[in-house]
Amino acid sequence: MAESGVAGLEEFEEAASRRERGLWSDAFRRLIRNRLAMGALVILVLLGILAVTGNTIGWVQRYDPAFDYDRSALKEGPSLDHFFGTDNLGRDNWSRVLQGLLISLQVGLGVQGIVVVIGLLVGGTAALSGRLGDNILMRFTDLAYAFPDLLFIILIRAVLFGRDWPIIGNERLLVIFAISFVSWTTVARLVRGQMLSLAERDYVIAARAMGATQRRIVFQHMLPNTLGPVIVAITFGIPIAIFAEAVLAFIGFGLSPPTASLGTLVESGYRFIIETEWMLIPPAVVIALLMLCFTFVGDGLRDALDPRAH
Repeated sequence: MAESGVAGLEEFEEAASRRERGLWSDAFRRLIRNRLAMGALVILVLLGILAVTGNTIGWVQRYDPAFDYDRSALKEGPSLDHFFGTDNLGRDNWSRVLQGLLISLQVGLGVQGIVVVIGLLVGGTAALSGRLGDNILMRFTDLAYAFPDLLFIILIRAVLFGRDWPIIGNERLLVIFAISFVSWTTVARLVRGQMLSLAERDYVIAARAMGATQRRIVFQHMLPNTLGPVIVAITFGIPIAIFAEAVLAFIGFGLSPPTASLGTLVESGYRFIIETEWMLIPPAVVIALLMLCFTFVGDGLRDALDPRAH
């Protein structure tokens, strides 16, 4: 009887796995038919390649973004020597925008990587730990959610920056950590809600009745079915993290000079907008393009992963 039960459970999970692969295949086909989302994804890939190559290959970057000064070309417009013109110190705006683009992508992706880990741990634990554990973790999540994000990030930055930390050793990682610390609540609540809903589904109840362990149910049935909404939330979270870093840099709480983040470049361009617009336009356009493209990709993923929309 035991062997028959195990065989039945394995057949049930194999059928569920085939169904899950079918759902993901259908979602992928729906996504590639969404021209707006695919166009935005292509632009993001090209921007990512440009950011990486621009900061590793000399002929793409052309100038050092921090220490190449051309005193004879201050606040000039675009030219063959400087594609995006120069700033108030004679530094090349093209190379500085490429550095800022890389930093923004690192911050956006890095923040969401940490958010996923924290969100899955807190949300999953809350959903599976019973009423007491759920109440404790969700009240802690509500407290973190209620605190003003920007003020919390500035507070974390003030506490952590300038200290010698063995694991987080540079400002860029500290910015990622600070933004992540206030961004995980949405994913945690989403994971908790999804898992509580999935626990009442027929296939989960059937798997439990057939003798599947809690660990097996979570990793074989609940977690894979939670990934769709989490992926969508992450995609929408990337531009939010990018914008948060830009706002921090704009108000003077971002990366220290001479590092060129897009927010720093926008702030510098704003100060000299009367004299030249070319210090402001390129970084502002890049920020807008990043946020727009990630939003379009997120919309496409949400439509593709929601069968009820078709």
